[in-house]
Amino acid sequence: MKAGKCRNLAIFLNQMIRNDIVLQRRFLHEGPDTVEELLERHIVKKGNSYDDEEDEILTRRRLTSTRREALSLYRDILRATRFFMWPDSRGVLWRDVLRENARKEFEEARFEKDPEIITRLLIGGRDAVQSALDKLVEKQKELVEKERRDRDRR
Repeated sequence: MKAGKCRNLAIFLNQMIRNDIVLQRRFLHEGPDTVEELLERHIVKKGNSYDDEEDEILTRRRLTSTRREALSLYRDILRATRFFMWPDSRGVLWRDVLRENARKEFEEARFEKDPEIITRLLIGGRDAVQSALDKLVEKQKELVEKERRDRDRR
């Protein structure tokens, strides 16, 4: 079963390479485009003094936005872990290990109130997910290339 899925993925990647399709880096979320936009959205600015009611509204918006970003990141992590179907040295699927670690990280940061720390955690999480997916794609390309060379030798 696992070999079939890997073979299907390898065939798909092989077709993409053969057809000279250029892979574009695509993020799994629809959030801010740049780090500056993310920081701009979440960091508390000193400046105009608002009355308590307006300040409360701004705080709620910021928290809602942060929650939305965190939930989006968590869902993206769960989606990305689908591709990690091989077992580790203990026989546990990497998918389950990654999901368990993600849950633990989110639970540890659950009650964090500092917007700058929250933003750094979100950015770090996005970078980690993207990096893991990039490495996975690179390894799959290497496997496809190796299979292609082995086939050409025969």
